[in-house]
Amino acid sequence: MFGDFTPRQRTIDFIESGLHGGVTTVISAGEVHLPGRPKDIVGLKALAIVAAKSYQNFRPAGVKVHAGAPILELGLEERDFADMAEAGVTLVGEIGLGGVKTGAQAAPMVAWAKTHGMTVTFHTGGPSIAGSSAIGADAVLEARPHIVGHINGGTTAMSDADVERLVASDMAIEIVHCGNGRAALLAARLAVAAEALDRVIIGNDAPSGTGVVPLGILRVMAHLAALGGIEPEVAVAMATGNTARVHGLDVGLIAPGRAADLCLVDAPAGSIADTALGALAIGDLPGISMILIDGEVRIGRSRNTAPAARTAEVVGGGGSAAGGH
Repeated sequence: MFGDFTPRQRTIDFIESGLHGGVTTVISAGEVHLPGRPKDIVGLKALAIVAAKSYQNFRPAGVKVHAGAPILELGLEERDFADMAEAGVTLVGEIGLGGVKTGAQAAPMVAWAKTHGMTVTFHTGGPSIAGSSAIGADAVLEARPHIVGHINGGTTAMSDADVERLVASDMAIEIVHCGNGRAALLAARLAVAAEALDRVIIGNDAPSGTGVVPLGILRVMAHLAALGGIEPEVAVAMATGNTARVHGLDVGLIAPGRAADLCLVDAPAGSIADTALGALAIGDLPGISMILIDGEVRIGRSRNTAPAARTAEVVGGGGSAAGGH
């Protein structure tokens, strides 16, 4: 949509609430919930451009939103992708949510989008909204997007055989909260066996029919670490550095020249774990005690996670965060 509002769940400030779940960057899979979303070529291009430019000028609670992800429709030509890219569009929304539903239809458009520097995601699994289609491995392998969208379903998963075929590809694999939990663990096991953990990224896939899920990313990290045999630090990397690398963003790593977008976390109060990684390993969500975006303190203690066992402190600088010291 636009702003910090989702008409799907009639909820305001869901992005700001996600910040309290540790999310400092949001990436759109398409503005699919816009009431009356245009499906003609002029309209869908205009929507993508307006959404991209809108969020360049608006950061809810400081969160960086990468939006303007067109839902592909039949009739798009390469000049349309060139027009959108020139106007600042860097994403293609989940293919399969619009009129483009097959690998043959999508393949030339994916190639055009890549030529013009866009990052492309393909929907997989059963239909998620009216007008969308079930998508299996054949279509994705023919089209060759950058990202296999919600490989564990959004919310209905593909067959296990299709999941295995896509994990065996060289595309990025997205595991999401608003999907099939069993399929998420299957995809994780297959990625371990294929030595492909560097291609796994973690998504939320909300707001959706599943709801607004501010702690969705943390929950997937804990799910994979506690039940999927994934080391907790690797689960963190999937949600941060892996995602940033796939999308070409300057976040996700703590390194010189990277954006200072940091979550200060610890084991939650009352957990049998004594570190944030230890909490993830047993399925507990870490407690967030402070979040910085571009080096600026945005929140202190999260209103959505349990309190952290140890509270972050600001020493010097002449200020403090709400809930911190």
